[in-house]
Amino acid sequence: MTNTQQKLHPPMAEKRPRIFRNHGDERIDDYYWLRERTDPDVLAYLEAENAYTEQEMAHTETLQSTLYTEMRARIQEADQTVPEEWGGYCYYERTEEGRQYPIHCRKRVGVDSGEEILLDENELATGHEYLRVGIFRVSPNHKLLAYSVDTSGAEAYTIYIKDLESGEHLPDQIPGTYYSVEWANDSRTLFYNVLDAAMRPFKLFRHQLGTESTADALIYHEEDEAFFLGLRKSKSQRYLFLNLGSKVTSEVWFIPADEPTARPTVISPRQQDVEYTVEHAVDPDGERFLITTNEDATNFRVLEIPIGPSADVPAKEKWRELIPHSDEVMIDGVEPFRNHLVIYQRAEGFRQIQIRNLRTGDLRRVDFPESVYTFSTSRNPDFESTILRFTYQSLTTPNSVYDYNMDDHTRTLRKQKEVLGGFDAANYASERLFANAKDGTQIPISLVRRKDVATDKAGPLLLYGYGSYGASTEPTFNSAMLSLLDRGVTFAIAHVRGGSEMGRSWYENGKFLHKKNTFTDFIACAEHLIELGYTKPAQLVAMGRSAGGLLMGAVTVMRPDLFRAIVAGVPFVDVINTMLDPSIPLTVIEYEEWGNPNDPIYYHYMKSYAPYENTLPGDYPAILATAGLNDPRVQYWEPAKWIAKLRTVQTNDSRLLLKTNMGAGHRGSSGRFDYLKEVAFDYAFLLDTLGFEE
Repeated sequence: MTNTQQKLHPPMAEKRPRIFRNHGDERIDDYYWLRERTDPDVLAYLEAENAYTEQEMAHTETLQSTLYTEMRARIQEADQTVPEEWGGYCYYERTEEGRQYPIHCRKRVGVDSGEEILLDENELATGHEYLRVGIFRVSPNHKLLAYSVDTSGAEAYTIYIKDLESGEHLPDQIPGTYYSVEWANDSRTLFYNVLDAAMRPFKLFRHQLGTESTADALIYHEEDEAFFLGLRKSKSQRYLFLNLGSKVTSEVWFIPADEPTARPTVISPRQQDVEYTVEHAVDPDGERFLITTNEDATNFRVLEIPIGPSADVPAKEKWRELIPHSDEVMIDGVEPFRNHLVIYQRAEGFRQIQIRNLRTGDLRRVDFPESVYTFSTSRNPDFESTILRFTYQSLTTPNSVYDYNMDDHTRTLRKQKEVLGGFDAANYASERLFANAKDGTQIPISLVRRKDVATDKAGPLLLYGYGSYGASTEPTFNSAMLSLLDRGVTFAIAHVRGGSEMGRSWYENGKFLHKKNTFTDFIACAEHLIELGYTKPAQLVAMGRSAGGLLMGAVTVMRPDLFRAIVAGVPFVDVINTMLDPSIPLTVIEYEEWGNPNDPIYYHYMKSYAPYENTLPGDYPAILATAGLNDPRVQYWEPAKWIAKLRTVQTNDSRLLLKTNMGAGHRGSSGRFDYLKEVAFDYAFLLDTLGFEE
């Protein structure tokens, strides 16, 4: 800042009180007007907040630059994924030095024909501040590519079709689509889902190449506002599965992929609170559908349905149990191959793989080398294969792609992601701890630190959490995190209830009228780490995004004394107002996660923890809240209103910052280097608040 520049004061949003009355309760919302995104005053306020944040963080520009340089220097910029063999081709992605986006390529198997570039996302991004490719689907005959693009962050995609032989695009373009696009086996018919005004995927259409999208046939219209509509193709390539689901109920229909004009057939009509998914298996036992369901099975079980020549679905009483329910093991799903069945499950807080040989009946569990780890599944498109590919990682081990031979149980490391800059996993240690919750429940904590950092000196520690939708927070490797670890910051994940780390009941006990468990679990983890001597309140910072941002807001207002700083990314903090407005994208489907506040029981419970409603006068930790102007999941005004209210009630002088990305959505910047700048900004805020000097 030059001497001629005037120092900005914290923006103070104008109060325009609006009164709401629900269930005999009156609420006054002074900042409801910030919802009007087209109001020049709103945009001016957001820009003023951005300017103030930039000023308050200006002294950290060197630190931000250093962090960004470190993070980028660890990336092998010119890199390539392990090729995936399918249909006579090897498909892969590669990146080039200095370029932000991947390039999708393929080569013929066994033929020295050179590389074929299918799609260069860098070219697509030219002229756009934001670029996301939503779907990437090569046709069954491998001659066409369907892909979709979003250039605003609003997650409404336009589908394009590319002729892979000529390199030209077909005239077909389909706007307003979401994340489900699949080819029928004729390579001329495309199925896709579209969004309603509330950004809910609600209709399935069938498109014939060469025709106008306005003439596409409507295949299914999901009228229940609590249900999403999605589509996927079976690994066997024989069926298209239409998946209809709310947060707690599902229904699946199928269409033979060889008969794209056939009417969909339902597997089992929806029943409230019954969830199921479907896979198609063709193996030595015949052709069948495999059903993974929670019906009469809290942690899910697997049923099988024999399929006759007409693919009729027999009555439920004729379904057979293949894998029974277990109180200790939750089944995440199954993946069928010709001669093997892969069973994905979770036990003792960790993901596991079991493989059943369908010819011999042998059941074998895949062993992993570390006590704290996770893995992710690959696409494994070859139904006939005896190889299972997965990616293993931990808090100290970078992404490692393995090919596992399901016959002889050997594994081959195909590639471990290279981390440049002298990274040595031996310098770091990870462990699993447990904290006692208020009700006595043991809450897992995954922790990583440098080995030379003392564990009894109450040093700086970053505690991360999420805890919603049954989504488990996995102990994954993050090369950017090394910039904190190498500065002596310990990183910990609180595996709070609301996720599914410890089974389905872990989720059930962190939602609806048990939601406060998520917040008190996080507080218990923080207190346990303090008791063990890892940190102290003056050195403890916390971070969470989206529903994890709700967690950040809740613990901020419940225990502001416990944290030095909070980073709340796109935080869902205005719970009551959002859940009372069904016009806001995704609200209605969320009733089965948080409850419906039109019911007075849920209204009063939500109000008792909603961060915006419970922000009262007092001292607060330093807070950085981020937003995306085009975010369809958590509207920008939620963090904006929260920071505005905090400014009027804060009784200490800690920084309250709001940073709104004016050209992106829920995920932030799309380029791999631009995204790192955002991470560097967040880390600089935390380090600066902790008193680090570069």
